[in-house]
Amino acid sequence: MNTLPQDFLVGAATAAHQVEGNNIHSDYWAMEHMKYGNFNEPSLDAVDHYNRYEEDIKMVAEAGLNAYRFSIEWARIEPEQGVYDENEIEHYRKVLTCCRENGVEPIVTMMHFTSPKWLIENGGWENEATVEAFKNYCQYVTEQLGDLMHYVCTINEANMGIQVAAISARYRAQMMAKIQRMQQGGAEEKKDLEGTAQVGMNFNDMMANMQKQKEENVEVFGTDTLQTFVSARTPEGDMLVIRAHQAAKAAMKAVKPKLQIGLTLSLHDIQAQEGGEEAAAKEWVDEFTHYVPYIKEDDFFGLQNYSRSLIGPNGILPVPEGAETTQMDYEYYPEGLEHVIRRVYEEMPMPIMVTENGIATADDTRRVAYIQTAMKGVENCIQDGIPVKGYMYWSMMDNFEWQKGFGMTFGLISVDRTTQTRTAKTKSYCTWKLYKIMKGKDY
Repeated sequence: MNTLPQDFLVGAATAAHQVEGNNIHSDYWAMEHMKYGNFNEPSLDAVDHYNRYEEDIKMVAEAGLNAYRFSIEWARIEPEQGVYDENEIEHYRKVLTCCRENGVEPIVTMMHFTSPKWLIENGGWENEATVEAFKNYCQYVTEQLGDLMHYVCTINEANMGIQVAAISARYRAQMMAKIQRMQQGGAEEKKDLEGTAQVGMNFNDMMANMQKQKEENVEVFGTDTLQTFVSARTPEGDMLVIRAHQAAKAAMKAVKPKLQIGLTLSLHDIQAQEGGEEAAAKEWVDEFTHYVPYIKEDDFFGLQNYSRSLIGPNGILPVPEGAETTQMDYEYYPEGLEHVIRRVYEEMPMPIMVTENGIATADDTRRVAYIQTAMKGVENCIQDGIPVKGYMYWSMMDNFEWQKGFGMTFGLISVDRTTQTRTAKTKSYCTWKLYKIMKGKDY
């Protein structure tokens, strides 16, 4: 017997920049077209979700899903500081209405990594003025679209900048310790770090091109050091992100008091290996615990997990030899979701929404197996009284995976980017049939 609540939300997720295309006023658009950028390819028209959202949302509904998490693009809404584009508001009104008409609950993210270019020119996510700017944007959107929204995530993976800072520091330390080996090739040493973040970033290229990038940054953004949302965050910048969340939440609640608001964090299943207990404890504090005082009064917590991190005395260890890995180079480990849900709830007992969980793979049978294990873990947590409100698979469709481009196939739906034709991946597309998947039945 299935124990998922009747109102449980099962859906899929996207991010505006990764699927919409032609996000020309954003920081990412500018960076994608820089000579010394770190991108494998530009997003261009992405998968044209901006024009094909009706088709895509209908596919979500036809799969039996009852929720769709997507982001509203700040750079579209406010292409110039203080100037709001009513046409873009109308566009997202149509997207929200389409969800409602198809029986799909929209879960809206206000900022999913990308920012208006002008924000970065003004100091970005290390500038205190960003708190007010983000608040104003969120308030405006809520005034215009609040009647169509029930669930809002203010900021996607608010801890990403801290994770990037840690990876960058580890990379520099590794280079210093093993420079001779690196000069001789050291391919595996380089590769190990690529798979330690739950986002498609080319850390190796970032470090190699750093000086040339600084010079080009001045030309494009007017500053040599970019403070985008996914730049390496200082502790002060980390708290600035939290203040932006809190200010936005208060402003949105003032407009729509019943709006359910939270933020999301990127969390690994952190597992201490022999001698790594102290390092693992610090890793979890950095990744999660230090945020708890600031978010424990939110309406829900957006939990995002893809894999685990094994921690030894000197920090993160490579993926175990012989372990299955995904296209993103991290370990196939769907069991991590249940572990992380339980650990989060122990420290912060509040409603949890799994806002991202998924796998980049060309093998759809492995995707199904991943979902099956992950969802069984969710079911176990609910049986034990943990209030998990929903599960959003990442991603609804294959899309632009940031610096790594279009080669990472996370989707329930494939897209031919020459024709933009959508094709459901026969097995994993039937995600709502997880009721059957979990029970080992056919579709």
